[in-house]
Amino acid sequence: MSAFGQILKIETKLFLRDPAAPLTTIALPLALLVVFGFIPALRRPDPIFGDRNFIEYFVPSLLVITVAMAAVNILPTVLATYRERGVLRRLATTPASPVALLAAQLVISLATILTSAVLLVAVGRLAFGVPLPRHPLSFTLALTLGTAALLALGLLVAAVARTTKAAQALAVPVFMGSMFFGGVYLPRFLLPDFLVRIGDYTPPGVQALLDAWTGDSPQPLQLAIMAVITVLVGSVAAKLFRWE
Repeated sequence: MSAFGQILKIETKLFLRDPAAPLTTIALPLALLVVFGFIPALRRPDPIFGDRNFIEYFVPSLLVITVAMAAVNILPTVLATYRERGVLRRLATTPASPVALLAAQLVISLATILTSAVLLVAVGRLAFGVPLPRHPLSFTLALTLGTAALLALGLLVAAVARTTKAAQALAVPVFMGSMFFGGVYLPRFLLPDFLVRIGDYTPPGVQALLDAWTGDSPQPLQLAIMAVITVLVGSVAAKLFRWE
């Protein structure tokens, strides 16, 4: 097995060994879907949601939980912990470079987000009759760009945080902002219009996800902003990242 494969195997075991990580990134959004799905009033079409029901409207916001937790909460905390304990420095002296560890963490984050998305789509469809994303390619593109933008922000936090506590402190405002503008804390239809508009262009771009899911085409500007954030923030994170 290659050095990367060995690191990926170890990091996956560590991720699964800590029940808080899979519970908050995969089980929590799925549990919320099931709870809301069993409320009959939330399964009835409503003009507020464009004659869709609340469940269909809210599923993209549930996906925001997974993306934000994996990209902004877990990823920078793990990397900062490894830096603080000297793991990254020691890896630099072995065939398994620190880059391999970073790549393994990104693979785990992406696999977690993909698993959550598949489960939300499948359970929503089979259990509560939520239509599948009507534009699957646009939905995949929107999810990919939104995830990449948040991962870039998470890597920036990991790049500048020298300790675990510092990473957690820096991640909190990014995490809470993503959750708030993503409609997790308060459904977006209850927010003032100007906050909704801000949320349209705040990673991971929940409106683009919703549009692709419900049949509209995501606005190119929303997708472009996610791509720009990924490139710019990712470049800054790469420049500032230190292994020690």
